[in-house]
Amino acid sequence: MSTLALERHPLATPAIRPPSLADLSHIPGSDGWPVLGNTLAVLADPKGSVEEMAARHGRVYRSRVFGMRSIALLGPEANEFVLFDNTKLFSSTHGWGAILDRLFPRGLMLLDFDEHRLHRKALSVAFKSGPMKSYLASLNSGIAHGLEGWRAAGPDIVFYPAVKQLTLDLASVSFLGAELGDEVEAIKRAFVDMVAAAVSVVRAPIPGTQMARGVKGRAFMVDYFGRQIEARRAGTGEDIFTQLCKATTDDGAHLTKQEIIDHMSFLMMAAHDTLTSSLTSFVYHLAVNPEWQQKLREEALSLQLAPGEPLPFEKLDEMKLTEMAFKEALRIIPPVPSLPRCAMRDTEFGGYKIPAGARVNANPLYTHHMPDVWPEPQKFDPLRFTDEASRNRHKFAFVPYGGGAHMCLGLNFAYMQAKCFSYHLLTQAEIVAPRDYRPSWKLWPIPQPRDGLRVRLQPLA
Repeated sequence: MSTLALERHPLATPAIRPPSLADLSHIPGSDGWPVLGNTLAVLADPKGSVEEMAARHGRVYRSRVFGMRSIALLGPEANEFVLFDNTKLFSSTHGWGAILDRLFPRGLMLLDFDEHRLHRKALSVAFKSGPMKSYLASLNSGIAHGLEGWRAAGPDIVFYPAVKQLTLDLASVSFLGAELGDEVEAIKRAFVDMVAAAVSVVRAPIPGTQMARGVKGRAFMVDYFGRQIEARRAGTGEDIFTQLCKATTDDGAHLTKQEIIDHMSFLMMAAHDTLTSSLTSFVYHLAVNPEWQQKLREEALSLQLAPGEPLPFEKLDEMKLTEMAFKEALRIIPPVPSLPRCAMRDTEFGGYKIPAGARVNANPLYTHHMPDVWPEPQKFDPLRFTDEASRNRHKFAFVPYGGGAHMCLGLNFAYMQAKCFSYHLLTQAEIVAPRDYRPSWKLWPIPQPRDGLRVRLQPLA
């Protein structure tokens, strides 16, 4: 935690002692193997392992993964209890801190309660309609350029690494601006190293490890952002970095240098990796459901834009089927399978006492596949997200980007990117998958197909 941030906001969440096994022994569950706990089972099959534990112990159970005990709270009601949290009971700071603190400290998702509200309000200026229109202009040109490169390389593509590079390029422009100069490749490399280190097994920056490369990348990004802030405040750029440099809190003061650095690092990470995963899932489900792919293509063509014309901001609301299909892809393969928190006070859920200091996990992946909430949960059916169907469902049954106060600030930005990508891709090409193609998915920490997703982008006549 930075000294600057402590001086500026005395609202930081205090540390709290984790409970012992005796404190949790009344909750059904298992610590698993000595030392390893249930880690291997979760890594091998995150969805199946949670479903198995729930079938054996119920929707409230304890487990031990990566050396830490936690309590799983499953289902829409549990999601509402943990995520809505109007009594300020659950800390996101202590939930995510063990994973993200070294490389992405004090990003928005790692702040709590009043401090989180103050920062979220200041950052929200970057996602209002004016800036969003500017971001869409960058997305249109960036996606068109990226797809041109894909076409030149031939119709067969390994989609995940290709779209990962594309989303990194889009993030660089949307977040940092078009004029990055010679540092752009170093920025991308540092950022990729930071993201990889955040989910690496080795958690100490031992020389030669991914964590060491991530810490080095973090130092580079801190220096880069720090050198730019004053110039951005005086400039007229429309990128997210410039918007944050000019953002103010309720008292009219600018965010501190350290706060801007921390928020920029986190926002780029959150936008890049989750979007890569989401677009990959989206494209896969369109490839193996060609009837829905054609419906989305017809919707894009019905916008009556000239071939290659940028998608206008005013047309986004007309892409209702596209948004429904993207949501259905997020339901089946949510980009963040688990949402950790820490109980700051003793509480109770489902008849079980949850002691202060306990780590708890809400689980979108489990909730999104509950047959009593989502009939035939493996089936791709965007009509689950019509207005009528959504009204009749628990409001916390669909939580791919969290919920409550910590609902993803960039949610509409993500939907805008998905619509822009879909518009450009589907008006130019047909996505074709091999016959009976069902790739295996690595679902943790951020979902991706193990084979990279092999598809063909067949140019339209």
